[in-house]
Amino acid sequence: MLSKKDILQKGIDTIELESSNLSKLAAKLTNSFVEIVEIILNSSGRVVVTGIGKSAIVGQKMVATLNSTGTPALFMHAADAIHGDLGMIQKDDVVFCISKSGNSPEIKALVPLIKSGGNTLIGIVGDLKSFLSEHSDYVLDTTVDKEACPNNLAPTTSTTAQMAMGDALAVALISCRNFEAKDFAKYHPGGALGKKLYLKLSDIAINNPCPKISYDANISDCIVQISKGRMGIVVVEKAKKIIGVITDGDLRRMLGKQKSWDGLSAQSIMTPDPKTLEGKTLAIDAVQFINEHKINHIVIADDNMLEGVVHIQDLIREGLV
Repeated sequence: MLSKKDILQKGIDTIELESSNLSKLAAKLTNSFVEIVEIILNSSGRVVVTGIGKSAIVGQKMVATLNSTGTPALFMHAADAIHGDLGMIQKDDVVFCISKSGNSPEIKALVPLIKSGGNTLIGIVGDLKSFLSEHSDYVLDTTVDKEACPNNLAPTTSTTAQMAMGDALAVALISCRNFEAKDFAKYHPGGALGKKLYLKLSDIAINNPCPKISYDANISDCIVQISKGRMGIVVVEKAKKIIGVITDGDLRRMLGKQKSWDGLSAQSIMTPDPKTLEGKTLAIDAVQFINEHKINHIVIADDNMLEGVVHIQDLIREGLV
């Protein structure tokens, strides 16, 4: 059993070894990389990625990244391809084959079949003398010095290099397509990531009460409206314009100062000129707004007319805080 110090060192050594090989990977890129990106951009087909073993898993990640950033792609397992799935490839598709050795039996069986279909074949391969390298139209070299595995067997450094090469292609394509955050949002509508890109305050406020009261309302009415709204706040209006807000905190401070409520109105205890945002404001931007102003509520307004209220708990429930 390794000591705690040795276990920590193994982790450090792994990251340093893989980092060193990634640095060398950058130097392996040539004009072929540019040509490959241009081929994909000019293709009317899709990107098909294939591989076997750990390389197949890398291929699935590469496909997921391409699909989410505007390049239609699909994954075809090399073993399944020679048992029927080869029909997934259409005539205009660009095919990537990922393999460390480039000599796996499945790869040797598959490559001639892809070539016979007339598709452009691009090898992401760790051996430039391999079958895959010699029969590919283009090659992206992912050769590594050594696997991080102490036996130099389990794919570790090599799969890291493959992953990085796939990312390099995706990022280059993103830049060439001028793919922006608004485009990214189209493919990520679910989860916290999608919400950061498209969820607006108006989308949240529509499900909330919109507590409001007239500036001359008495304190009892203010308490009733705050309780009824269940938001811990009521917006004070005059001539349908927002002039202030009353929160639970304002009521507590009033009770600490006043012996009697007689003669007090909403305007007497409100916090005037509250901070407001428009409904079209992204919810993720509202998080920063709340933090900057140290508030728990956001009043949504248009031309100083009330449209809704969002509580910090709403943002927490959406996974944005």
